[in-house]
Amino acid sequence: MRTPLVVGNWKMHGGIAEARELALAVRDGLKRPRGVEVVVCPPFTALPAVAEVLAGSPIGWGAQNAHWEDKGAFTGEISPVMLVELRCRLVILGHSERRHLFRETDEEINRKVAAALRHGLTPLLCVGETAEERRQGLTFTVVEGQLRAGLAGLGSPQMERCLLAYEPVWAIGTGVNATPAQAAEVHGYLRGLVSELASKEVAQSLRILYGGSVKADNAAALTQEPDIDGALVGGASLQAPGFITIARKSAAKGGPAKE
Repeated sequence: MRTPLVVGNWKMHGGIAEARELALAVRDGLKRPRGVEVVVCPPFTALPAVAEVLAGSPIGWGAQNAHWEDKGAFTGEISPVMLVELRCRLVILGHSERRHLFRETDEEINRKVAAALRHGLTPLLCVGETAEERRQGLTFTVVEGQLRAGLAGLGSPQMERCLLAYEPVWAIGTGVNATPAQAAEVHGYLRGLVSELASKEVAQSLRILYGGSVKADNAAALTQEPDIDGALVGGASLQAPGFITIARKSAAKGGPAKE
């Protein structure tokens, strides 16, 4: 059984003091989670403080982005080497906000995925269609193109170390989430693609998260779908009680996460 994973994407919210307080609340609220893994991804400036708070706890921490080069004249960028130094566990790559607001290309995202793997980080590759693309019936075409491009050049052992997240752009920050059936359909399609690109064994072991207006009141229905292996949580991860509830409701099928 794939252990569900819940990742909190704090985006560009909170200074060091706020991040420390939120990390403390999550840590204390999930002291001994069972049936679910939890990771938080604060802003870069708060990573050292969050790492200090969470060290020795079952809660992991990661980053929201990374460059593909180890070092160089890339003003404002953060390299995977820097993230490893902060003991980050994973890095979110290809988030729709990076694709659409900052115009990141499939090729750039692919280079970032390869760089993360090269340094022992777990890439969480995000894919998802816009509202217009869904209206045009292009959902599968879009996510397939993003997945194939994001994993291009990787062998099965490398793909096995990745995570995927289906985040329909029309559901991010809108309060309108995909229905469990809509999400499950795309998750199943993505798993089939991984089976084709790698193997059935890799496809069955690889975790695919759902993201897009995940809240405490819809987490259970979404993550109880067989092909949905947890959640990538945006705004709801900024309030510890709600995020903790999402983690508990996303625990392995058959029962809530215990403390």
